[in-house]
Amino acid sequence: MKKIKIGTIFLLTIGIFSLSVISMQKGKATISTNSTALSNKKIGWGIKRSDNHDQPDVGADRKKTLEANNGICLGNKDKKYIYLTFDEGYEAGYTPKILETLKANDVKATFFLTAHFINTQEGLVKQMIEEGHIVGNHF
Repeated sequence: MKKIKIGTIFLLTIGIFSLSVISMQKGKATISTNSTALSNKKIGWGIKRSDNHDQPDVGADRKKTLEANNGICLGNKDKKYIYLTFDEGYEAGYTPKILETLKANDVKATFFLTAHFINTQEGLVKQMIEEGHIVGNHF
C-alpha cells in the first residue's frame, strides 16, 4: 500500500512538472533547423601569393563568403593603411601594457585570441571590446 502511494505521488509530480514545462513553452517561437540544407563543401582559407607584391588572391568563393558575412580578409589596395594585429595566447603578461599604450595613443588594433586566453583573461577581453578593438578567433 505504501509503494502505491509513493508511486502515485511520483507520477503526479512528473505530471505537474510536465504540464509546467509545456505551459512555459506556449507563446515561444520554435525554430526548426534542417542540417540537410547546409553545405558540406570543404572550403580552404589559404591565399595565393603573387610575385609582384600585389595583394594575394583569396579566391572568388572565399571572397563571396567573406562579403556575405561582413568578413575582413584584405584591405583596400588603393588606400595605404596599416593594420595592427596581435596574436594573443600565452603572451607572458604584456597585454595590459599594450592596451594602455594603444589607449594613450588612440590606436585601435585587432587581437586574435586563443580559447585559453579567452577562458583565463576575461577582464582583458572585455577591456579590448570596450575600448573599440576588434577581437578575432585565433585557431
